[in-house]
Amino acid sequence: MPTATYRALYDIAEDQMGYVTTGQAGTVGVSAMALVMMTRRGTLERVSRGVYRLIDFPVQPLAQYMQATLWPHGRRGVLSHETALSLHELSGVDPAKVHITVPADFRVQRAVPSYLIVHRGDLTSEDVTRIDGMPITTPARTIRDCIQVHLGPALITEAIKQARTSGLVNAPTASVLERELRIASGALGAGARR
Repeated sequence: MPTATYRALYDIAEDQMGYVTTGQAGTVGVSAMALVMMTRRGTLERVSRGVYRLIDFPVQPLAQYMQATLWPHGRRGVLSHETALSLHELSGVDPAKVHITVPADFRVQRAVPSYLIVHRGDLTSEDVTRIDGMPITTPARTIRDCIQVHLGPALITEAIKQARTSGLVNAPTASVLERELRIASGALGAGARR
């Protein structure tokens, strides 16, 4: 492989903790077969279908999160729900799996890795921010998502308080989130009484 092509592949991986997808490699002229050959030579490690890690990069503490965002073939997953709550340091939640959100119309054509939970929803650009180059839902969207999946009210209350205290959401947004939590908790309670 020409040095310039490898350098282009390396540049992509450098911004993604050493990871690169088959699609991204194709944009710089590296075919899927070339990736297979690089894997056989020990230059790359295949971590999932269509996702590779350049061996030159040390494994980083947040590597599994980056890998999760790249897993949806042809789309980019967005870290969300409990994972985003943890990464934004908004509660003591410690999710056992990595949560990502993909577009509502995204169809999974292969088995979802055991470490991953895939949610579907259409996110706007205002719903997404970045941490260490990874797309992640904003604190407000994260809290809303956790309300919708009925994460424990105590954890959500803690998250709203922490987001407000740290300036990640303003007072009016915190009030709206508190009201949404009360409504959701009331609806859940009413459903349980039926």
